[in-house]
Amino acid sequence: MNAIIQQAFPGAAPVPIIPETAPFTPAQRAWLNGFLAGLYGGSAGPANASATPPAPAEDFPWHDPALELGERLALAEGRPLPRRLMAAMAQLDCGQCGYLCKTYAEAIASGAESSLALCVPGAKATQKALKALLAEAPAAVAKPAPSAPAKPAGVPVRFVSASRLTGAASDKDVRHVVLDLSGSGLAYEPGDSLSVAAPNDPALVAAVIAALRADPEAEVQAAGAARPLREALAHHLDIARPLDRTLDLLAGAATHAPHAAALRALADGDDGAQPDSADLLDLLEAFPSARPPLQALLDSLPALKPRLYSIASSPLAVPDRVDLCIGVVREERRGRWRDGIASTHLAYRATPEAPLMAQVQTSHFRLPADAATPVIMVGPGTGIAPFRAFLQHRAALGQTGRSWLFFGDRHRATDFLFADEIEGWRGAGVLTRLSLAWSRDGRAKDYVQHRMAEEAADLWRWLQDGAHFYVCGDASRMAKDVDAALRAIARSEGGLDADQARDWIVALARQGRYQRDVY
Repeated sequence: MNAIIQQAFPGAAPVPIIPETAPFTPAQRAWLNGFLAGLYGGSAGPANASATPPAPAEDFPWHDPALELGERLALAEGRPLPRRLMAAMAQLDCGQCGYLCKTYAEAIASGAESSLALCVPGAKATQKALKALLAEAPAAVAKPAPSAPAKPAGVPVRFVSASRLTGAASDKDVRHVVLDLSGSGLAYEPGDSLSVAAPNDPALVAAVIAALRADPEAEVQAAGAARPLREALAHHLDIARPLDRTLDLLAGAATHAPHAAALRALADGDDGAQPDSADLLDLLEAFPSARPPLQALLDSLPALKPRLYSIASSPLAVPDRVDLCIGVVREERRGRWRDGIASTHLAYRATPEAPLMAQVQTSHFRLPADAATPVIMVGPGTGIAPFRAFLQHRAALGQTGRSWLFFGDRHRATDFLFADEIEGWRGAGVLTRLSLAWSRDGRAKDYVQHRMAEEAADLWRWLQDGAHFYVCGDASRMAKDVDAALRAIARSEGGLDADQARDWIVALARQGRYQRDVY
């Protein structure tokens, strides 16, 4: 059998895979690949090492965003409290909470973190599940640790431009943001992300201060230091996403009973509680009787965290520069525009004269070491960002190994991001295949998973040839649909049943051949 096993990765501790030419059925081959991935997935030490085997790596079977919340909680049943709390998270490790799913759960369990509403993608469902789990074991939670001064948000970089990628008729505003890294010391590789610290909208800050009837120059404590209120709200505190502890504080301070009841309903995440998706200004305007001491209110607010964006460039193609592909977040709610903190700052307010604080976050999202390994990339909308970096990098190196891009958006005429570059790479042989889906150009909505289903036979062949499969974009819908399409292909083209298809997906992930950058 050794003669028919090919190594997925050369070098230390390789994970073997069974080639398509081996004398096995697709189902047998998938099962064997899963078995071998589990056997070789860890770090392989020398054969004559210590007689005492190392402790097995802890398994987190619920750490899969494709699973529903109930399924995840069931998989964690009987585990220690931190692991059951982890199962309630959205499983994206997106960093919006300031933690990973595992470390956020551990911080809650230890009492180091008191807020249960930090998981943005998990939203109310996660918040409710966390509260229910803690209610079962309240004694396990310690007292909160004192807050520490905020960590530096990065190093200064210079804003260059934020040109619009979508057409004038598009209902989306997507920007190609360029930042100059000269002198910053920052270095990155395709697949990495960039965190960007941006201030709150000055108009929103002014409105909050007016609602509080406070002096903008009043000295307050924020981020471990004394500073003027205006500066604290502009640069250090998140006023767009008040936490449950802020709601509890306001409820306790409310002198009008209906205000207190409504705030408690919001804090508990009750269905139908209003105002929904409220920012701090909404709460101050809706509940004028709720005015706790100013410093207590500020202490209840979360720190203003940098926003993380997938890098859309290769340092080989654009030295000392980083490109981002950012969808501007703007929506009208209750008669007022709600703006994404970083996206609208970069699109409308950033200037070359005011440095931005940024930091590179190294990612697992990497091109195969062997340029001949086939690559399949699924990145609709702004999910194109890391794949533009991949293709730009391969073009700079003159690599023309097989690559296949699935891209889609609403309208081809207005929403085909980086269209000229993509078509140019296809013409030059850097991009082998391009499959497009436009959800609003036809009678029926058309998405990338539909293109995958149509191309199922070829996709399966590429994967059996050892292709790496990448997904970038929205986790709550697109990534789940793509995952479901991939499993359906394993069943229709590989003859696998549902359990075997899941094992095959697990095998791909353990081999580093199924990677997701989702948010």
